[in-house]
Amino acid sequence: MQRRKFIKNVAASSAAFSIVPNHVLGKTHVPPSDTLYIGAFGVGGRGSGVIRGLDETKKVKFVALCDVDDRRAADTYKKYPKAKRYKDFRKVYDQHLNEIDAIMVATPDHTHAPIALPFMKAKKHAYVEKPLTHNINEARMMTNVAKENGIVTQMGNQGASSDGSREAKEWIQSGIIGKVYKVDCWTNRPVWPQGVPIPKGKDSIPKGLDWDLWLGPAAMRDYNDSYLPFKWRGWWDFGTGALGDMGCHIMETPFGVLDLGYPSEAEASCTTNWVGDFVEADYSQSCPASSIVRLKFHTEEHGDIALNWYDGGLKPDLPDELGEGETIGDGGGGSVFYGTRGILVADTYSRNARLLPSKNMELFNAPKPYLKRIEGDTGGHQRNFVEGCLNGVETSSDFKKSGPLTEAVLMGNLAIRAFQLKEKRSNGRGFNYPGRRKILWDGNNMKVTNWDKANEWVKGSYRKGWEIS
Repeated sequence: MQRRKFIKNVAASSAAFSIVPNHVLGKTHVPPSDTLYIGAFGVGGRGSGVIRGLDETKKVKFVALCDVDDRRAADTYKKYPKAKRYKDFRKVYDQHLNEIDAIMVATPDHTHAPIALPFMKAKKHAYVEKPLTHNINEARMMTNVAKENGIVTQMGNQGASSDGSREAKEWIQSGIIGKVYKVDCWTNRPVWPQGVPIPKGKDSIPKGLDWDLWLGPAAMRDYNDSYLPFKWRGWWDFGTGALGDMGCHIMETPFGVLDLGYPSEAEASCTTNWVGDFVEADYSQSCPASSIVRLKFHTEEHGDIALNWYDGGLKPDLPDELGEGETIGDGGGGSVFYGTRGILVADTYSRNARLLPSKNMELFNAPKPYLKRIEGDTGGHQRNFVEGCLNGVETSSDFKKSGPLTEAVLMGNLAIRAFQLKEKRSNGRGFNYPGRRKILWDGNNMKVTNWDKANEWVKGSYRKGWEIS
């Protein structure tokens, strides 16, 4: 997308002095030198929660608020009346680039990269909700651009700033369960429609919604209530399904603890709605109602590790070491780490770590905490980002970490899409339904090596005018 030249921010007088920080003067008022100026995109729904967490730091000012839907953004607009309002992110770029230090992006998955990348290339710090991107190529680009420009970044998987994530890491690194060879992860999602046919018919576009801008890089189609609000997560053109929604949360601890990197292969099985050789309705654009994904990794410390994902009501086998009346995870999901010397179980966001068999907890002397904790439960992840921008502290989920994590999550989705794919029979009569298909992945070269069709999904497609580079 071509970008206009923007006016350089030069003021000779401003170079002659600097504002004395608060802590020197002993004052409570926050001067401009201690303030992070932010442009926010997708400010209704989840975005409003992120904005609230940023605002709680008392160290930010919102220069521009951008949302394609006036209804969803109304409460945020009301709360910050001095911020400029926009529907098109490109206008924020053109008119406010020199006024902002950072961006926050909480739009649907398919517009994360198109919005964030131009600002990142202009060296603006970036907080982007999970999953980081809609396809693997975008995740690699975001990771590389962040590194090249030396900017502060944070993906919005809040569990990465939790005490639970750090505690699980300290326990596993202590060697209490030995070398890890398998991790099972699961979620209760989706809690939105999946496994449904492409909607037919045309509904009236709600007042205040710019449907063309909402579609962004996705192909034009008629508006239908089956897409909004929130239901977009279940459509491949806009979202990344249950795995994309929760994988970056629940798989974060295995990645951080085990240094997993790129998977070497992926395989999936999922529910389908095909009827015999023919399909009564087209379900191909909807993520499945439930799925199982099997990823394989190789690590220096632990060797080969299998990471298995379950969603849509499916759960992993219960460990034999589980006692009567005991359970794994919580109602929303969890993870189980299998090691050569024992088992560690954690709830969603890695809370409530415990060992199996339970008697091991009575004998276990937990290592003294040595990983830095992030202050505060509510908004701690956003606070961590602000402190990274203003004071250089390390962020919990910078793109160097969250980019490869997102790639692995999206690799699982490639396997799901491979399972869903129908293929016409060579005789032209009906379809074959191949079912499970293992995908072999060359992570360094970002290429599926055994089935070229899948490489189309690695980079995705873009409507004219929305291409990224």
